[in-house]
Amino acid sequence: MDLSVRNAKAEDAPKLAELMNLAGEGIPAYLWGRMAGPGEDALAFGARRVARTEGGFSYTNTYVAEYDGAMAGMLLGYRLPDPYEAGPLDEIPVVVRPLIELEALVPGSWYINAVATDTAYRGQGVGRRLMDWAEHLAAASGAGVLSLIVAEENARARRLYEKLGYQAIARRQIVPFPRCAHTGDWVLMTKEISPDT
Repeated sequence: MDLSVRNAKAEDAPKLAELMNLAGEGIPAYLWGRMAGPGEDALAFGARRVARTEGGFSYTNTYVAEYDGAMAGMLLGYRLPDPYEAGPLDEIPVVVRPLIELEALVPGSWYINAVATDTAYRGQGVGRRLMDWAEHLAAASGAGVLSLIVAEENARARRLYEKLGYQAIARRQIVPFPRCAHTGDWVLMTKEISPDT
């Protein structure tokens, strides 16, 4: 099978929402469920939001890894603003506040908001390919640093990031939510690169 990476399209939104929720440790579905209308499925609501052109979770910030035309994984990333202004923390859902606090520590970095591999394609190099693509995009944007946040208990992901040269620089305690998969801390990791000039 041949693995390729392409820009996401609006019609990818249902699968992207599923993978974003996987990468986000369930936080996206939790938040989407709180915003959805009565009786509306959280992932269906999330897919509608992903299909929009605005917002951080838009398909316009997303890249798809494909094996023979099937979506094997996705990368959601973008350059963080510099200066980084989160706005009043009391207006941000409490489960997201630790993540926002960590993002604020790396203004101007190219932020890997979410990276996920479909379970059918695990162990086939999809995650590594998407991380390489993130590095390419970061360099092209002029960023000298990539950043990401991972749950400290997610040992598999942390090992991959460490192998790729990322280092932990800060942490914040995870705020539990219904069906929260982890306890402990969120860990901010960064990697310095040479930007394209």
